[in-house]
Amino acid sequence: MKTLLKNIRACEICKAYLPLGPRPIVAAHPEAKLVIIGQAPGIKVHKTGIPWDDPSGNQLRKWLGVSNDDFYNPAKIALVPMGFCYPGKGKSGDLPPRPECAPQWHHALLSKMPNLQLTLLIGMYAQQYYLKQHAKNTLTETVKHYKDYLPDYLPLPHPSPRNRFWLSKNPWFEEEVVSALQKRIQFIL
Repeated sequence: MKTLLKNIRACEICKAYLPLGPRPIVAAHPEAKLVIIGQAPGIKVHKTGIPWDDPSGNQLRKWLGVSNDDFYNPAKIALVPMGFCYPGKGKSGDLPPRPECAPQWHHALLSKMPNLQLTLLIGMYAQQYYLKQHAKNTLTETVKHYKDYLPDYLPLPHPSPRNRFWLSKNPWFEEEVVSALQKRIQFIL
């Protein structure tokens, strides 16, 4: 695992497309019980090098009901984005994760974590990549049918503050899904 993480952190596979250059962000350990597969680091995370070190991360930790100590303990929770580097700014937020990362690194990483009990799929990119034809037509429908993907996967919307409107429009998410998520996380950890 140490060699693999070193290789990932030295990766420059998509260097030409990264406005701030490569800085792969990942946290994993062979003993991890939970893996969170998100989109890609934002600019703040690119600067600090700490995954989910932003308002989205604060919201995600609330949804999970975990402390910072548990969240940042890779022997408990692995943090693996679809794109390991900050992809740059788009018209309405960050650009999508670079498509090279997941096929290049995910299988190797996940195969070195035999104790995984749950994979959280944050956002549409992770859900489409892992659920493939089993994903519903929209993120909302996929998240609403989260029980269909258990016990292996649990799809979630992105916890970005930009998704406040989605959360207010879908109160069932925090009432049902977050409650089920927290119970499952407590059991796993």
